[in-house]
Amino acid sequence: MRLVIALVLGSVCAVAQRATGELRITVTDPAGLGLAASGTVRSLSTQDRRDIVTGPDGHETLTAIPFGHYVLTVESPGFAPFRGTVDIRSEVPIALPVKLTLKPVETAVSVTESETLLDASQAGSANYLGPESLRNRKAAAAGRSVIDLVNSQPGWLLEANGVLHPRGSEYGVQYVIDGLPIFDNRSPAFAQLLSADEFQSMRILTGGYPAEYGHKLGGVVEVTTERVVDAGFHGTASVEGGSFSAVTGFASGQYRWKRTTVGASAELLMTDRYLDPPVEQNSTNHGSGGAGSVKVERDWSDDDRTSVFAYRQRTGFQVPNELLQQTAGQREDRESVETSGQFSHSHIFSPSLIGTVQGRVRDTSALLWSNGLSTPIEPSQDRGFREWYGSASLSGHAANHEWKAGIEALHASIHERFDYRITAYEVNGIQVFDDAVPESFAFADRGSDSEQSGFVQDSMRWGRLTIGAGVRWDRYRLRTAEQAVSPRLSAAWSVPSAGLSLRAAYDRVFQTPAIENVLLSSAGIVDSLGGTGVFLPLKAARGNFFETGFSKTLLNRLRVDGTYFHRSVTNLPDDDVLLNTGVSFPVAFASGTVYGFEAKLEMPRWGPVSGFVSWSNMVGRGRLPIAGGLFLGDEAAGLAQQRSVFAITQDQRNSVRGRLRSDVGRRAWVAFGGTYNSGLPVELEGAADPQALVQQYGPAIVSRVNFDRGRVLPSWSLDASAGAELWRHERHRTRLQADVLNLTDRLNVINFAGLFSGTAIEPRRSFAVRLVAEF
Repeated sequence: MRLVIALVLGSVCAVAQRATGELRITVTDPAGLGLAASGTVRSLSTQDRRDIVTGPDGHETLTAIPFGHYVLTVESPGFAPFRGTVDIRSEVPIALPVKLTLKPVETAVSVTESETLLDASQAGSANYLGPESLRNRKAAAAGRSVIDLVNSQPGWLLEANGVLHPRGSEYGVQYVIDGLPIFDNRSPAFAQLLSADEFQSMRILTGGYPAEYGHKLGGVVEVTTERVVDAGFHGTASVEGGSFSAVTGFASGQYRWKRTTVGASAELLMTDRYLDPPVEQNSTNHGSGGAGSVKVERDWSDDDRTSVFAYRQRTGFQVPNELLQQTAGQREDRESVETSGQFSHSHIFSPSLIGTVQGRVRDTSALLWSNGLSTPIEPSQDRGFREWYGSASLSGHAANHEWKAGIEALHASIHERFDYRITAYEVNGIQVFDDAVPESFAFADRGSDSEQSGFVQDSMRWGRLTIGAGVRWDRYRLRTAEQAVSPRLSAAWSVPSAGLSLRAAYDRVFQTPAIENVLLSSAGIVDSLGGTGVFLPLKAARGNFFETGFSKTLLNRLRVDGTYFHRSVTNLPDDDVLLNTGVSFPVAFASGTVYGFEAKLEMPRWGPVSGFVSWSNMVGRGRLPIAGGLFLGDEAAGLAQQRSVFAITQDQRNSVRGRLRSDVGRRAWVAFGGTYNSGLPVELEGAADPQALVQQYGPAIVSRVNFDRGRVLPSWSLDASAGAELWRHERHRTRLQADVLNLTDRLNVINFAGLFSGTAIEPRRSFAVRLVAEF
């Protein structure tokens, strides 16, 4: 009991590491005295590399290292180099003594970096992006640098306006930033993410989830920011400009003295193509925004660390018009604002036990307003929520066990106001709204979301076998009252002589409904919108996720990963988009099944060359009836009463991603990449006349749709990048990078006129130039 009180009350909060650890190195000479030394800790499987520079006392601390198998090298003039391996599997810091011997004595262990190519203990689907991949990433649209990096991995699909879908999941992405999870939609139309320039590494999960993960489990994206451990000032600044009058800027700096680090960052963006437009003309699509953060971190001792972080962002942007809307003079604007404060504290109780407590208060708002020329509907919206989140956990290791247990609680105070005025029931010969739909509608409500959970998990290793087991309990209260117990199991078996690892995992998941417009979607107001039929309440999704796969090294330079997965879900989450406004309302299908196969061939480094190619094959099926949403007129009756099976909007059968990078000399590099998408389903609203669609979207876009198959035609794009280090002196350096995207200037359609998705196209040929300074 005293331990619980000490964790909850005595700590402000914790630097929750999740799947990262800490390495504390002490380098000594043969007499046991501290020794100034340098070296590296690196792994091909996690793509992570850390430089070691100890002071005269021989101490160096490396934080937020992704779990994995690493090669350690340490050197000092006059001494024989040390080379060995270290496994990082626990959040408990590892104290690693390194004793160097005099040069004539050969004590170096024969270890090669290729030994880290395969992580034999990884039992779930995980992909890593290290510092080099983040630094040399290809250019992305404003606010989408992190999103594009995630989309490069197998199992992920990018729909209109930067909405990510892991393995066919809608509203199922969970971001974990420095250990703190975020569960709401982080696409550009909802919120602006921090710049990828601020991140040190990324770990991307699509299966085999530990029990500590809950709420949103389509996919998990863990990112860590860089933490300065050397005294003095360190910083990064970047500016990028390119097509569509796009300009982005980012700057961050950290100053450390003794045991305290103070940091700040700022980001600005401006572009004339913020969202994916429905027509080639890209009308009314300006966006601008900014974000700033301040962080203070204090190491009270070797056993106690406290961090306080404050963040604020604002993004304003226009809703791009269709052709007829542009002719009519429509103007719709949206704005998102977020303010967040979080704090964390960690305490090491013993060499095998660490405790963490963390908390956050976050206020998010979203606005939409329209002018009187909007057609066929003039909507407005003012919604938001204030969220309080807190958690406490204990992590430890004993013998072959790495265990963790914890609790978390979330409370959100939600407010929503939405209204509309129909300005045209028929547009260009197409009946948009039933005559029974009221000309105007207004909704306003407030509610409270209350969620609690607890978990316990253990990772056990016996020789070649690794077993992960855990169980999670969740309780959810909003418009419905639900709870669930979710077991998680995983296993990995390695065959070192063959460079092979086999794995399998089962995840029982409980996913809460999306918070965006959840009150309106749960209101049961079908009659007020001109519809008939029974309204079905919006409930949490419950699913069984299975996967099995393998990892195999080839030629000690390549790794091939293959995974088969199968997901069956009741109350399958999706969303209903209001025409092309980008405003969406959560829905749930009665059930759904998603299955497929993913493969990735990766070459972390072979001389000057590195690269990867991935392929995803997926089939997704949903079953009516539907719950929640905002459906007007007779839409509601059909969707609430039918029992049909259909292809979900994320049912893209084949996706291919690839990139090849090569050094050119010591300070320059070039890269080429490409993507292929086989095409998403098309579900036209009503009996649409193709000629009317041409007037609405243009002939070029309509020609990119196969109406007989009910799918958008396949799309592909080729990209090229080049970079060079312009200047370097000690830790200071300046880099320049240029990118050309969609080299062939191909017109690619993402979505087309669907009931659950609007129309959106990818950018045509574009360019960007980025200048980065590190100091």
